[in-house]
Amino acid sequence: MRARMALAYANITIELREILLSDRPNELYAISSKGTVPVLQLPNGSVLDESFDIMKWALKQAKTDWLDINFEDQLSIIKINDEEFKPWLNKYKYHQRNPESSYEESQDKCIQILSKFEETLSKKLFLFGEKAQVADVAVLPLVRQFAHVDLSFFTKKLPHLNRWLEIWNASTIFQSIMKKYDKWEPSQTPLIVTFIQK
Repeated sequence: MRARMALAYANITIELREILLSDRPNELYAISSKGTVPVLQLPNGSVLDESFDIMKWALKQAKTDWLDINFEDQLSIIKINDEEFKPWLNKYKYHQRNPESSYEESQDKCIQILSKFEETLSKKLFLFGEKAQVADVAVLPLVRQFAHVDLSFFTKKLPHLNRWLEIWNASTIFQSIMKKYDKWEPSQTPLIVTFIQK
């Protein structure tokens, strides 16, 4: 999601290959042994197989105000999101597979982290002020995942974060990257996509 949003914002046209994680094609492993998504193969043959690396590459291709605020400051929030929040979110979402942590404990650990964002958003429209920055986009997918485990709880517990999420849900750029595509087949005509036209 965040990789697609960066590609959309930079107005980059790609050949899109939509796959099912339950049926990963050999062509995916041929360019990235990790077999994870997203994967972006550049025209020179090099491969980016981390979503944040794709974001950084895309935003370097175009002038963007998503990097107006000191990037190192933004990285600190992204690091918390990717390294601290994500593990607890997975335990919360899949609590039945993680008996070492109860649903309530995992939820509470997530809330402890998200409460920092909530406090910031009680004073600002976005995490770094009145304009969206790359940090907002980078944390969006995981916050959205947390919200949808128990949307009623999320809305009541984190109202400012919920308002921030609703802003993104209603945005043209978010809606453009959420379009559904058919599963890619090797024999099909290449699907050339620009997520949002500027």
